[in-house]
Amino acid sequence: MKAITPPEIAPPFGAYSHGVAASVSRLLLTSGQLGIAPDGSVPADALGQARQCFANIRAILAEAEMDASDVLRLNAFVTDRAYFPAYMAARDEWLAGVVVRPASTLVIVSGFTRPEFLVEVEATAGVLQ
Repeated sequence: MKAITPPEIAPPFGAYSHGVAASVSRLLLTSGQLGIAPDGSVPADALGQARQCFANIRAILAEAEMDASDVLRLNAFVTDRAYFPAYMAARDEWLAGVVVRPASTLVIVSGFTRPEFLVEVEATAGVLQ
């Protein structure tokens, strides 16, 4: 996996890569993960929900015999600009130790299926050849 950051554009302003190039033998795409714990509870705050989203993604990756270092791209959605720092903190915490950071997009949306949901995250991962 190789991070792609052309010198002609500004460097990433966070813990992500502008592009990621990889030859993969297996590809995993997750559905969007909400901050729902295995017992059905939902943290009240964006940081807790983002951490749970990443815990859910970690479990999906593990089931596919992958980990955070195999993630090529993250797409995230928050319901308010104010939740941006909490999401970023959870993402950076989750990616600690990952050498090539995935490409990443964060979008502010008007809402999810239930009003208590504040954050949703989906991942694309690949096992390298």
